[in-house]
Amino acid sequence: MADAHDTDKNIEVWKIKKLIKALEAARGNGTSMISLIMPPRDQIARVTKMLGDEFGTASNIKSRVNRQSVLGAITSAQQRLKLYNKVPPNGLVLYTGTIVTDDGKEKKVTIDFEPFRPINASLYLCDNKFHTEALNELLESDDKFGFIVMDGNGTLFGTLSGNTREVLHKFSVDLPKKHGRGGQSALRFARLRMEKRHNYVRKTAELATQFYINPATSQPNVSGLILAGSADFKTELSQSDMFDPRLQAKILNVVDVSYGGENGFNQAIELSAEILSNVKFIQEKRLIGKYFEEISQDTGKYVFGVDDTLQALDAGAVETLIVWENLDMTRYVLKNTTTGEVVIKHYNKEQEANQSNFRDPESNADYEEREAKIPAPVLEAAAWAAAAPPPLTPRLSVVLHGKSDCEKSCFAPKELSYMALQISETLLTTSGENRSFPIPLLSACIHKGKNTVILPKEHNIASTKSLLNLLSDVTQQSFDEEVVRSLSDQVFDGE
Repeated sequence: MADAHDTDKNIEVWKIKKLIKALEAARGNGTSMISLIMPPRDQIARVTKMLGDEFGTASNIKSRVNRQSVLGAITSAQQRLKLYNKVPPNGLVLYTGTIVTDDGKEKKVTIDFEPFRPINASLYLCDNKFHTEALNELLESDDKFGFIVMDGNGTLFGTLSGNTREVLHKFSVDLPKKHGRGGQSALRFARLRMEKRHNYVRKTAELATQFYINPATSQPNVSGLILAGSADFKTELSQSDMFDPRLQAKILNVVDVSYGGENGFNQAIELSAEILSNVKFIQEKRLIGKYFEEISQDTGKYVFGVDDTLQALDAGAVETLIVWENLDMTRYVLKNTTTGEVVIKHYNKEQEANQSNFRDPESNADYEEREAKIPAPVLEAAAWAAAAPPPLTPRLSVVLHGKSDCEKSCFAPKELSYMALQISETLLTTSGENRSFPIPLLSACIHKGKNTVILPKEHNIASTKSLLNLLSDVTQQSFDEEVVRSLSDQVFDGE
């Protein structure tokens, strides 16, 4: 669940970055471009009234062309707001107006969306550009980190998210000190001392699980853990078998602090500032490291390049998908003007400029665009991952700090769950004249919690029963048929 949350957040951050880039590049004539941001709990009626007042003011603009453009933009904003009964929980962002395209033509655009997290800004501006400054706060990290400050006097549990520090719990402890007295009782005193230390570490480990493990998902609710203290307790805790392995995997650093309690908490935050700022980079570095580890061991559990990766996706053979956000490629659906054959191509900017890529290499016949071109592969992969139900759903990671190592690579190791592996291998090995499934294996996915198989509308219905029987044999479950839109519709509809 945590992986899914991180994936969704990365995809949303990528979308916002792309949107900001496109909006910042747009320019218009005069002041015909409206930027409108409404925070949560704002009122649609208030903004509608304000736009009505602005419409009256704009009617007095002397320039006829500019006046018509501004009035048109205000009208578009009013019409779009009519689609909302109230401001969405995370607020509402609206950009509308007339922009000038690269070829000098005017084009009306209207973009409205609910941010993926609350936006605490209120904005209304008419200008010759769109104002995106308020959107940048959506790109700031909201990762939450756990802190355990442990010394001989007690333990503090806290969290840090952005600039918000919170103390979850703290307790004191009275541990016996080392001493050389006792005579024949010295060993007993030492044993009692070690026993109390052991109980102290155990209590801390149990409370750590209570505060940093989400009981609903059984997964950590923090992105990382910092252990701090002025004695050896922090090291003892990190190495203890009593410390939850799920939390051990989240330990980012163990730091020495001069104090306990809240003063130690503040000092631990200062000493960990650099590590916390690099957490996302470290996660991505680990992800790319796994990629090269698979290659160096020649396991065959990897594939790279857009075409090969998408083929693996269609085969349902992907567990982890890594995509660099700045891999600037476009998906083209092209039709051969001579044979009528439809092909799908992915080109970067240089390849787009080469007209030979838009001709059939064998017959030299021209290709014509059959569908609107779509940015790829991030959009394609993100939509695919969102649409594919378990068990064939891959974990999608959008690399936001991509380096040259992954600039031209998509990573798709085929480490499948047992059920997915069984289904994939069986379908692959039994395909033939009597059992032909001319559809991607992805299209035969199982809904989580429902024994339903999704089939694209162009699927050969005659083979449906055979496919359902095959899935039943593999999974020992019965399935009902549900014919839905094709995969391409799921991925590209509305984009």
